[in-house]
Amino acid sequence: MKVALIQSPLFWETPSLNRNYFEEKINSISEKVDLIVLPEMFSTGFTMNPKEVFETMEGETVLWLQSLAKAKNSAITGSLIIKEDGNFYNRLVFVFPSGEIQFYDKRHLFTLAGEDKIYTSGRKKLIVEYKGFKICLLICYDLRFPVFSRNKEDYDVLIYVANWPKPRINAWDSLLKARAIENMCYTIGVNRIGIDATNLEYNGHSQIIDFLGNYLIEPQENEEIYCTTLHKSSLVEFREKFGFLNDRDAFTVSD
Repeated sequence: MKVALIQSPLFWETPSLNRNYFEEKINSISEKVDLIVLPEMFSTGFTMNPKEVFETMEGETVLWLQSLAKAKNSAITGSLIIKEDGNFYNRLVFVFPSGEIQFYDKRHLFTLAGEDKIYTSGRKKLIVEYKGFKICLLICYDLRFPVFSRNKEDYDVLIYVANWPKPRINAWDSLLKARAIENMCYTIGVNRIGIDATNLEYNGHSQIIDFLGNYLIEPQENEEIYCTTLHKSSLVEFREKFGFLNDRDAFTVSD
């Protein structure tokens, strides 16, 4: 499965500009890719002002994602602000090339920024099956909570989309590597760059790590599209040789 990571700045609370930006970036990908990964809240930046910029699952950004996924014959994933049943969600959507959508609502809301007071926490873990891979999709602050991400489902790929600021970037790098090793899976982290309206600086460090903790794409700081291929056969061979997941603990996660 060929994956493209788009590391980018974001226009603050301006979905139309972000859609135009990402459409140009996605259309510039000349090689065939199977999956395109965008940052957290890619249409607005990490805002605590959802009343001004929220959308619905029938709204312009979701329809745009469906149209673009069909045109590129590629899945696209990233999170955006969705209002549903009177609640706001930081929702990660996975749009298949057919236009079908599956989604995950961020479980661990970032209390330091007051996200928990504005958005509603999700409860269900999402495992998407695509191109022969089982993919677990999570968002930013989820990275700090390994119990929820623990590989009980034998997923193959773990994805985190984020707005993770520069002062804590060492934690981002270290935790992504830990998640890859402990879950014996490919781990993808896509973060933004630039400075947002709250004066937080982001330096990216988007990356892909294999099941041994080796970099397939090392942490990057430039505005760029980074591509590589994930091989299921290599993962299966490693797991068959080193059956560490067979010894994992059984547990349940309560609300």
